[in-house]
Amino acid sequence: MKNMSKNKKTTQSSKSRIVIPIAIIAVIFLGVGFGMSYFKKNLYTVMKVPDFELTDQNNKKITNRDMLGKVYLVEFFFSKCPTICPVMNSNMKVIEEEINNPEFGIISISIDPLNDTPETLKQHANRIGAKSPNWHFLTGDRTYIGNLADQFNIYVGDKEDEGESLNHSGMIALVDQEGNIRCRYNKDNMPILYYSGLNYKDPEGKETQLTGKYHPDRERLIEDIKKLLN
Repeated sequence: MKNMSKNKKTTQSSKSRIVIPIAIIAVIFLGVGFGMSYFKKNLYTVMKVPDFELTDQNNKKITNRDMLGKVYLVEFFFSKCPTICPVMNSNMKVIEEEINNPEFGIISISIDPLNDTPETLKQHANRIGAKSPNWHFLTGDRTYIGNLADQFNIYVGDKEDEGESLNHSGMIALVDQEGNIRCRYNKDNMPILYYSGLNYKDPEGKETQLTGKYHPDRERLIEDIKKLLN
């Protein structure tokens, strides 16, 4: 009987020695999996979105405070732009249709407010088929808009320079519900800061092309907007 009891204890002890390491390994794997999932979903916080107050296509004042609680994109453009603006607006339209969520919005700020009156922007919105009530085409004082672009760190040409005044970047800012500009990390674990609204000749997004069939950052934006909304 004593031997049987001793053997039973030995067996139980052996089982414990096997079970405990397995449990530890399982916890480690769960932790690693959770960590990878967290970092995959995690987006870098660039900065607070600059304060802004401009007039939209419906003659309504729109501020950054009005956009709190929504995930939204910010671009600089102008309605008569013959080059990158139609591409940017087109990519925004695809994103709008893909997301299709009342908690998502778009802010398109004109750098040509002399021509882009609320009435002109209303026509532009109708022309490109903007449907969401949260897609605001904004206009206002040109100096104010230039300073705002500087605060966003998105390039807009100097108003006083005739040759540069209507030049601008094709970059887009992604803003979360708390009013923070967010972005993903690149393959080197560096924050990309802003997303491109342009088309590309190649799937990697190395060579821009107005008629390019690739738009990698559009797909990345759709993914990251969904992360923030979920």
